[in-house]
Amino acid sequence: MEFSSDELAGIADLFGAVDRPTLRRACVELAYKQGVDREPASFDDAIDGAVDGYHLLEVERDEGTLLVPGPVAFPELPEGATDLPHILDVESRAIDDDRLAGAAQERFRADAAGAIEAGERERIERLLDVSYELEVWAPVELADARRRLDDALE
Repeated sequence: MEFSSDELAGIADLFGAVDRPTLRRACVELAYKQGVDREPASFDDAIDGAVDGYHLLEVERDEGTLLVPGPVAFPELPEGATDLPHILDVESRAIDDDRLAGAAQERFRADAAGAIEAGERERIERLLDVSYELEVWAPVELADARRRLDDALE
C-alpha cells in the first residue's frame, strides 16, 4: 500500500501539523485497515518524495520538525483517515503563518541555489512552477529567485 503525496498532505492536514514518526504511524494504521502489514520506515521514501515535491513542508518548532501540507498539495484523505486523530491520540497543532512563510521561503531559496549551481534544468523548471504556487500559498516574495532561475535556463 502506497500513499500519494496529496494523501500524505491530507493526513498531515488532519492534525494541522504532524511530526514524521506520527505520520509514519498513521500510514501503518491505514495500511493495516486495508489488510496490509507495513513497517513505519517503509513509508520514508513516500514522505521524502512529498517533501521534495513541496507537497509537504518541514517547519521547525520547539518540539522538533513538523510536516504541514505544502504549496503544491491538494490534500486528500485516504480511506479511513478521519479516525486517525482518535486512534493515534494526537492533538491538533497550528503553525503560525509567518513561521510557515519563513520556512517555505528559506527552503525554496536553498533549493533554487542548489539547482542553479548543479545546472539541473528539470529541477529549475519545476522550481519555477513551485515559485508561483508558493507565492499564492504564503506571503513570500520570490521574484529575485525566479529571475535567477530564469537566467539559469538561458
